[in-house]
Parts: sequence; C-alpha cells; structure tokens
Amino acid sequence: MKKELQYSKFIGVFLLILDFFLIDTACRSAYYLRFGVTIDYFEYYVSFVLLFKLIWILSWLAIIVLNNLSILSNLFNPKDMLFNLMGTFLLHFGVLFAYLISFKDFPLSRIFLGYSYGFSFLFLVTYRIFFTLFLKYVIHLGKQARKVIIVGANYAGNDLYHYFIENKSIGYQFMGFFDDSPELPQLMIKGRLKHLKAYCQQEGVEEIYYALSLNSAALIKDLTDFADENFIHFKIAPDFRGLLNRKINIDFYGDVPIMTFRKEPLEIWLNQVIKRIFDVVFSLGVIIFIFPFVYPIVALLIKLNSRGPVLFTQPRSGRKNKTFMCYKFRTMYVNEEAHEKQASWGDSRITRVGAVLRKTNIDELPQFFNVLLGHMSVVGPRPHMIRHTHEFAKIFDKYLVRHFITPGITGFAQVHGFRGEISDPYLMKKKAGV
Repeated sequence: MKKELQYSKFIGVFLLILDFFLIDTACRSAYYLRFGVTIDYFEYYVSFVLLFKLIWILSWLAIIVLNNLSILSNLFNPKDMLFNLMGTFLLHFGVLFAYLISFKDFPLSRIFLGYSYGFSFLFLVTYRIFFTLFLKYVIHLGKQARKVIIVGANYAGNDLYHYFIENKSIGYQFMGFFDDSPELPQLMIKGRLKHLKAYCQQEGVEEIYYALSLNSAALIKDLTDFADENFIHFKIAPDFRGLLNRKINIDFYGDVPIMTFRKEPLEIWLNQVIKRIFDVVFSLGVIIFIFPFVYPIVALLIKLNSRGPVLFTQPRSGRKNKTFMCYKFRTMYVNEEAHEKQASWGDSRITRVGAVLRKTNIDELPQFFNVLLGHMSVVGPRPHMIRHTHEFAKIFDKYLVRHFITPGITGFAQVHGFRGEISDPYLMKKKAGV
C-alpha cells in the first residue's frame, strides 16, 4: 500500500491542510464547551488558534524528519500512526507551553486548553482512520491483480514470494517460479528459464522479478530486452552489490530490496488518476473555449487554399505500441505518401496555410480530442507514424520503452527543441527520447 502512494505527495499536503480546519473546529468546540458561547473571532481567536495550528504543522513535520519518514509512511499502520500522533501532540504541547510561559500573551483557561487537545486528538485520529479506509477502497477499486513471476527458486525469491502471499491486498497475483537449478525445489516451480518467455506471453504476465545471481549479465540483459519489448516490468531482488556502480532505483517490499532501472511514477494508480483528470479537464477547456473559435477560421483558410478535408487522420503508435487514429488539421495537399513519408523542410506537399499551421503548432489542436478519448495525454512522447516506429525500434536500443506511457501533444523532444525532420543519428536518438 505504501508503494502505491509514495509519489503522491499531494495527499500529505491535503492531510496537513485538513488538520488546519479540524484543529479550528476543535478549538471552537472547546471554547463553547468551556464558556458556553462562541469564540470571539476578532479579539481572541485569530492570534491564539493560528498559533496553535502553526505549531501543530511544525511539530508534525519535525516528527516526520526526526523519524526519517515520509508524510504518508505511517498512514496505513495504526500503531505507527497513533505513536507518531502522540509524539506530535507532546512536542506541540511543549512548544506551546514554552511560548505561553515566555511571552504570557494569552490568559488561557486550563480546562479550555485540555478540551482543545482532547477534541483535536479525537478529530485527527478519526479522520485519518476514515481517510485511510477510503484510500484503501479507492486503490482496491481501481486495481486489477498484476500477474507476477519470480526468476530464481532460492531464499531471496522465497522471501519475495511470501511478501506477495501476505500482502495480496496490494494487488499482486503470484504465478510461479522459473529456475534451471532450484535451490528450494519444493517451491511452486512452473518451468525452466527457457520456458519463461512463452509462459509470460501466454499468461499475460505483467512483472518479472529476478532473484538469481547478478553475475549472469547475459541472462539479465536478455530478460530485460524481452520485458521491454513485451511491455513487462522487470525488477531485480537479489544481492545487488554488483550493480552499485550503476544508477538504479531501490524500493523495499518488506525486507526484500527491489531494484528498477527507471522511475515510473505513472505505475502508481493514484498518479494515473491525477494525470487523467488533468488531461480531461485541460482538453475539455481547450475544446469548449478555444476550438469553437479557431476551427471555423482554420477550416475556411484550409478550404480556400487547397482541395480536400479539413481534418487529417493518420494511424500512430500509442501506449504499448497499440495503433490509434491521430487527428490533425490538414497541412498538405492530398497525396499518396502522407502516411509513409515524413514532412521535410521546404516540402512541396505542404500548403501555404499548412506552413503557418505547422510553425504555430495550430495543426495539432484537434489532438485534444485524442486526449479526451484517452488515446493521448497532454504531456508525453510524441506519437510517430507506424513505419517510423518500426524503423526506429531497429536502429535505437530500448526505443520501444517510450511506449510504456501514453503519447502526448508535447513531450521531451518539443521541450528540448527537437522538432520536425532530423537526419543526424545522435539528434534522432535525442528526439526519440531514448
């Protein structure tokens, strides 16, 4: 569960903001219970309660730093959550008490202060419990069990196997082990290494965990290449001293270290939801507020300049290399090479209006409909023509890795100035983002 939320820092910020409102409610309730009237906002409330809330935030962050935690790291463990909340309250009380003794700004009622802490603790614990249950429900609702296999029927693989079995709620379906010389033959072994690829393709395996020795560099490369070409996530879970000289990402599943060669925030379901919401809202804004005004003008100019349809559709390579129809304003004269030959500088096929549309990127405005339909994202690697995808995959190692994510209207190449036709191999590689 922590793995699903470790990159969603906005949730931690949301918790702290909600703390503000709950502490405010706690102080109001305490004041009413103690004095029988509502708190005086202008004369008393602002300075004290604002101080109370600011000290709470600082105390909470201090506890997080002192314990080397993330804001969410103890959210799903009730004991840790309660322990850290109590520590935060104690630190908060100490800081607030020291301030009141030193400056004597507030003629406080001790009963009122006790009620404030009591209500605050009750409200914060209650809402964290319900918030945790809600997150678990949302994650469970949006996830399907990911099929995983382990390469290596040894002690490292066995530890990882038990992690998957004991944490089924996080969405893993363990399929079995593959090993030529199993150290623990009693484990659920599906076959030898030579059977692995066919099994993955047949069963739709989504993640491969490598738990053998890191000395088998050729095997690791072979499995990595196979995984990349088949859109399978490849992760390593052995003694990793042999890879310390390489940039890697390390997570821990229990006590088992897991290494990946790329950071993939969009592997986390909540981050996918956030990005999709942004794409839908942004694309709807463009379609509703911009497209109705731009389309009639552009359509008229295209029709006056050349014969043919206003919109041009072309098959492009999408996520996991699946083909989709990409929409654009037509910028060329109707020709038979449109789906095969890339536009070049001074291309005679480009119309005068099309040259302006290309230079200003207005020709890509209809792609916001692709975003709304889920074919594309606002930000992501640009989708290439099918023929170019096949060609680049043969030229550039790991080229197909870019298709792990949804293509976008703007991406790496556009940000770094690699647009249009490029013939230099180095620049082509940079444009492809590999």
